[in-house]
Amino acid sequence: MTVITGKNFVAGRWLEGESRFRSDNPMTGNQNENEFFTAGPELAEQAVSAAEKAFEAFSTTSLADRANFLREIATQIESRGAEITAIAHAETALPEARLEGERGRTVNQLRFFADWIEQGDWLQARIDQADPDRAPIPKVDIRTANKAIGPVAVFGASNFPLAFSTAGGDTASALAAGCPVVVKAHEAHPGTCEIIAQAIEAAIKACQMPDGVFSQLQGGDHRVGHSLVTHPQIKAVGFTGSLAGGRALFDLAVSRPEPIPFYGELGSINPVFLLCEAMTNRVDSIAENWVQSLTMGVGQFCTNPGVVVLLGGEHCERFKSAALKASEAVSGQPLLTRRIAKSYQAQTDGLADNSELNCLLAASDQIQDFQASPCIFNTDAATWLEKEALSEEVFGPCGIVVECANVEEMVSVADALRGQLTATIQLDDGDEALASRLVRILEEKAGRVLMNGFPTGVEVCHSMVHGGPYPASTDVRSTSVGSLAIQRFVRPVSYQSFPDALLPLALQNANTLGINRLVDGQNTSSAI
Repeated sequence: MTVITGKNFVAGRWLEGESRFRSDNPMTGNQNENEFFTAGPELAEQAVSAAEKAFEAFSTTSLADRANFLREIATQIESRGAEITAIAHAETALPEARLEGERGRTVNQLRFFADWIEQGDWLQARIDQADPDRAPIPKVDIRTANKAIGPVAVFGASNFPLAFSTAGGDTASALAAGCPVVVKAHEAHPGTCEIIAQAIEAAIKACQMPDGVFSQLQGGDHRVGHSLVTHPQIKAVGFTGSLAGGRALFDLAVSRPEPIPFYGELGSINPVFLLCEAMTNRVDSIAENWVQSLTMGVGQFCTNPGVVVLLGGEHCERFKSAALKASEAVSGQPLLTRRIAKSYQAQTDGLADNSELNCLLAASDQIQDFQASPCIFNTDAATWLEKEALSEEVFGPCGIVVECANVEEMVSVADALRGQLTATIQLDDGDEALASRLVRILEEKAGRVLMNGFPTGVEVCHSMVHGGPYPASTDVRSTSVGSLAIQRFVRPVSYQSFPDALLPLALQNANTLGINRLVDGQNTSSAI
């Protein structure tokens, strides 16, 4: 039986903080029983200092040992499965089946990165051998490989208490790269975060990793976030949260005396474009599936498809009718936090009061405790293009149907989009010409473009990109899901004219790791 201490985990020790707080139970509106200590800047300093001390030892562990560490974290999380589900359900109101699925994703992505680092491709080992006889200037031996960037700060998300929190994707990819991690736990689910931290502690001990390889700080003290992002020994930040909060931290990260990369996922409306033949052939099913995606998880997915773009006319009216019917069948459900509930109420009330929008389905007059119900609005493309506020994310089950007078207006809507995590096109045979025009625009706007699907649900795989142009994320070149995520926490180093014994193992002539390397422009995994 796991005992919740309410304390912060700092480099192998469980420590109290400056004050105490309790999380809310979204199902009841009351506070949960367990009390937790809020960390302050002093604990943040201790955690980062310990991470810096652990960096050299951890970053030079063998790939096999580091992979085993990630697998052991996964095993320890699984061994606490029932307790994690119980406390996460009380803190988030997410259904038990959803939490069990998210726990599976969390442990699978830890094992995914374990397998990936053992393969070694992420090191991007490149070797240009010396050629002393080259004229007019001899060629020196130069070899390059990636190395860990240093201690990383990770900010847990509110909407994924497991997969994007304490041992989520940012933590998994940073640890895989060889970077110690300091997690700023989300204050909405501190008990869940503590149980996961206990699992990581057990893995640290089992694998004999340095204590400072992982720390976790609890509570909502904004000074802690400031301390982490501005600390000179933190070398990168992973963040999932609001545009306002993420942008404030991003500005701190890039204005330091030594600016650092800030990988923030900040928000997206994930537009869906419905083309003519697809609407003709399957308008009802498209509408029903859109509503299912829109209301999944009470609309609290970062890939929630909040805007639908289509041509006006008979099929548009049929789409709205089918979407309205499907939405009315969705009962109200609790949102994750009181702050999210208040924000959803305020945003949907503001949209309902907008005379330029047609409210097809209003949310319940008042959100009771944390409860929220679907809300659907309708407007024309000209209004949507004119009113920038309509393109802002509403975190919850709210959607806007944008009617276009013609194809050119639909293209204009696509062209006016800000950066997105995803963009989707629904098409059938005969829609290819317009789809081709839209793809050329949308691939500039989004990190992931989908055909004939809906974006909720992110596969953890090598080809996934979960990121996009600002404001979807703060670095268009990165992803927080998939094997490319590890590249955020490494940097390339060139070694010129080194004795073989002083080179990283991946670059030594013997190539004892057996990894793939680019040698004089040729791919090889054999010794040279």
